[in-house]
Amino acid sequence: MDKVPHYFIAIPLPTTLKEHYAVWQKQLRQYLSYKQWPHPKDLHITLKFLGGVKEPLLLQLCEALKQIEGLFKFEVETGEIGTFGQSDSPRVLWAGVKLNSQLHQLYEEVERIALGLHFPKENRTYRPHITLAKKWNGPAQLKTLIDIKEKFSQNVQTLFVNEIVLYKIEPQQSPKYKVIHTYQLSGEMNGTIN
Repeated sequence: MDKVPHYFIAIPLPTTLKEHYAVWQKQLRQYLSYKQWPHPKDLHITLKFLGGVKEPLLLQLCEALKQIEGLFKFEVETGEIGTFGQSDSPRVLWAGVKLNSQLHQLYEEVERIALGLHFPKENRTYRPHITLAKKWNGPAQLKTLIDIKEKFSQNVQTLFVNEIVLYKIEPQQSPKYKVIHTYQLSGEMNGTIN
């Protein structure tokens, strides 16, 4: 029996930001031991992980997500280094994304649409980020991690958010995220970063 493909909804990064964070990955690899360093073309900001989705439901989702296109374009700040997991051997290393009101509204709208199609609600607080590495694979390194977080703390970039993407995960490929559908935010940019 064929495995049901997995999907997620995300904000894609422009090439310039992918290249910027690819440089970070290259620098960080010298100091930190992780099993997985995502391909630079796979870097993104997740809005909603969907898991396995069968074709009929996928078609409904593609149609429902068109509601997103009425939202305003906006900007967010990205940068600094953060982690999830134990402080000396964290399971995920990421570049932070500042959660402003426009990003929170976009996240809530994606959650509302997904819930309407009976996808499970996300119970954790939304913590937007760009995964740089995952699956710690070495000895504990608390001091190195503290030094790295300090070194990268002032390096803030601005991301102009004007679209979201529905991605299919192709685990055997590299890059492994395939664009299934893109949704353009059609409203004029609303205010500045807050």
